[in-house]
Amino acid sequence: MAASTTDAAQASSALAPALTSAAEPSPPVLSGHVGHLDEHQTAQLAAFKAALVHDGLYRSAIPGTTVAASHDDGTLLRFLRARKFSLPDALQQFRETAAWRKRNNLEGLYESIDIKEFDETRRLYTHWTGRRDRRGVPVYLFRVADLDSKTMAAYEKSTTASSLSKFSSAPTSPASSGFFGGGTAHEQTPARMLRLFATFEHMIRFVMPLCSIAPGRPNPESPITQSNNIVDISNVGLRQFWNLRSHMQDASTLATAHYPETLGRIFVVGAPSFFPTVWGWIKKWFDPITTSKIFILPSGKDEIFNELNQFIDADSIPTQYGGTLTYEFGEMPKMDTQLTGVLRWAEGADTNPNGTKTFPIGPVLWEHTGAWEAIGVGSVDGAPRRVVVARLDEGVQMFGEEVKV
Repeated sequence: MAASTTDAAQASSALAPALTSAAEPSPPVLSGHVGHLDEHQTAQLAAFKAALVHDGLYRSAIPGTTVAASHDDGTLLRFLRARKFSLPDALQQFRETAAWRKRNNLEGLYESIDIKEFDETRRLYTHWTGRRDRRGVPVYLFRVADLDSKTMAAYEKSTTASSLSKFSSAPTSPASSGFFGGGTAHEQTPARMLRLFATFEHMIRFVMPLCSIAPGRPNPESPITQSNNIVDISNVGLRQFWNLRSHMQDASTLATAHYPETLGRIFVVGAPSFFPTVWGWIKKWFDPITTSKIFILPSGKDEIFNELNQFIDADSIPTQYGGTLTYEFGEMPKMDTQLTGVLRWAEGADTNPNGTKTFPIGPVLWEHTGAWEAIGVGSVDGAPRRVVVARLDEGVQMFGEEVKV
């Protein structure tokens, strides 16, 4: 049963921090980001790099050559921020993530996954709308009601027949299998999890670097390393929510364990009357820092718009939440003109119904070949795909190109 206006309002006021507090400058939004480090944070970053060099997990750039650092500062700082700049804790998480990436061959996975499997998975998790907030941070959307039993049964069947199934075993619980940590070389990861991993790689290897180079954004000295997420749970019953708990927990646990500090603000829309019941186990999926970024919005389109519009322009808010962007859950990104303006479309681009160019389905990554190129990778009917989708003008600085973790 859908929540009443009163119930939703009570859930909002009881469970979430005041939304306006997210905009307050204390602590500064960019504290701990590139270009905004205090003396202690600067020292911790240097010590973090030195420790990772000792472990063989980091390579510094070589001045005067084309040899770049193995990991950009934006990536390293995500791990430090997630652990409040505690060096031992950040090192432990980085080491575990490096081992997890190696065990699952994350780079190879992203560059070889079937593009249809990738897109099927993209549609069932939070995905990029093609828009950004006023800081330039990408806006993602997740609508839970679309994930009905028929859709999820078809997805489960699809993952069983996945092209990745040869690397997989029967699904078990993340806690026992070591999907997100621990684990051994003898454990195999289910195809559904490998697919999910690939969507996170898309975020850090394609979306965030692209958003980082968009002209006109504030603080261009700091690469974009986070995302905004609109999570729509309207018209979802308790039974559907309960049946989807593992599906949703997979993504939140993965983000916390191996993609730390990639979740920025999380706006929950349409909180039903039973939301206080499920909030207790939802908040356990996230670390305390991430939980503090979750805001349950009041009911009513006007109220939702007013809250979102504190951070996101109207033309980047979907119409169902009071904005002017025509965008439905599951669609490909509809990029704003500042983003499309930096792209020089190439032969691998797709064409929208209105004749404009866009990125094709499947994984895309950035490579430097004299100029930066967006390369469509993955596989099509078992054959590798590698096609230039777009180029950037020479001299454009790309952030995050060395991201490995």
